[in-house]
Formats: sequence, structure tokens, C-alpha cells
Amino acid sequence: MTEKLRVGVLASGSGTDLQSIIDASEKGMIDAEVVVVISDNKDAFALKRAGKHKIPGFFVDPKGKKKEEHDKTVDEILVEHNVGLVVGAGYMRIITPGFVKKWYGRLINIHPALLPSFKGTNGQGDALDYGVKISGCTIHFMDEHMDHGPIILQAAVKVLPGDDRDKLASRILEVEHQILPRTVQLFAENRLKIKGRKVEISKGDSWKDKYKTIPDVLYPEGY
Repeated sequence: MTEKLRVGVLASGSGTDLQSIIDASEKGMIDAEVVVVISDNKDAFALKRAGKHKIPGFFVDPKGKKKEEHDKTVDEILVEHNVGLVVGAGYMRIITPGFVKKWYGRLINIHPALLPSFKGTNGQGDALDYGVKISGCTIHFMDEHMDHGPIILQAAVKVLPGDDRDKLASRILEVEHQILPRTVQLFAENRLKIKGRKVEISKGDSWKDKYKTIPDVLYPEGY
């Protein structure tokens, strides 16, 4: 039996994206398991989710530390748990260049908008305020710039009449919970290759053929 990819998750909030990876792992959808969860928020529900599934959880207090010192502690925890892939899942800190450089190509992030549009902490609200007709979510490799690295998967979600931020965010989140575990599996299968700004996904099975899709959502090649 092939050893499962060991995933470390960085999360600051409720951890629903974390939960999507845990659920996919427990259902056997992905050849990966979450082995550690790290948060910069001691009250993050993500840490409670980790505890519920008997996954080690760590609060790394950012107060009174330089950013480099904080990220060094995070790095040490990841190394200690022999992590092969780091996932930013609602992690609200900007990661330092030294950390990114060390983990580049093994460090991914999920963002609730179609990058490069609407970067930052309010992607769904900013998209809605701008008046877009289509929004969605993006998974990308992290680089030294916020919400910037090479894009792995994106999925498009319609903006509906009467949408407010919460309604749109809820529909986008449902899709995040599909494309995030899918990306983890693509990484586990060694199907992702970074070529400059682009990520090539080698041919293989499609989750569109294996699992339920959401009507009106546009899924990318590679899903």
C-alpha cells in the first residue's frame, strides 16, 4: 500500500475547507491525510475540528514576534510532522518570503474569487460590489506575493439576482469544498507541474466522472 501524502493545514477561522480535506480523506477519495493543523488564532474552530478527528492542533501566537520568527515556529511544527503538502485554508496571515521559498511547490492556497481579480480578505464582497456576473474560487501555489502564485484549479459560480455577500460566499464555499480536496489528490498523484506562471495537469481520471457536480458551476480541465 502506498503511503498517504501527509498534509499540514494553516487556518485562522472556522475550518470548513479543512473539514473538506478531512472528509475526503476519511471517505477514501484522496490518498492523503491531515496530520497537523496550525492556527494563528487560539479560538479558531479549525483547531476544534482537528481535535474532534484526533489530529494534532497548534496555536502559534503571533503577538510580540517578528513575522519571520512566527513562520519559523510554524515551519518547525510542519517538519516535525513530516508534512509533504502545506494547505492555506482560510489562513489570514501573509506568509514571509523565506517560508515561501522553502516550501515553494509544496504550498497551496484557496481563495474565494477568480484570481487575479479581487485579491485580499473579502474576495466575495469585493466581486459583488464591483458588479460581476460570475465569480468563483481559485487554488494556487503560493509565492512571495499575496494571492498571486501559479493557478492550479479554478471554478466559476454565477452571481444571482438578490445575492448578498453571505449568499454568494456560501455557494462559492460549496465549490471550494470540491476543488480543494481534488487539488490535494492531484498533488498526491504527482500530476501537477509548475511551468513559469502556469500549472500543467497531466492526464488521468476526472472527478467530474466520479463524483457529483453542482449544476451551473463551470469546472476546469483537470477537475
